[in-house]
Amino acid sequence: MDNNLKNRAVKEISMMEKVFESLVIKDSKDSVSSEFFNMSSNYFNDGKFFMEKKDYLRAFEAVVISWSYIDAGLKAGFFNVPEDLRHYFTL
Repeated sequence: MDNNLKNRAVKEISMMEKVFESLVIKDSKDSVSSEFFNMSSNYFNDGKFFMEKKDYLRAFEAVVISWSYIDAGLKAGFFNVPEDLRHYFTL
């Protein structure tokens, strides 16, 4: 199971790296959208930290929380992502 969890964490981190490379904050001066981005970014960085420590469960959990903030931010209109990445989200 540990190897499967590691593979899932690697897959999610890779997907979120693509998202963060192309994510656009619609209004960076808006404190709520900035907070959503910061929370997502912090959880994503935590996920990478846990991955380095081989704590695959926490790495996976942190990246999924990061994804959730981006998903909610997209629905609220805080962010944009390219069309080819939209299938990663519940839009």
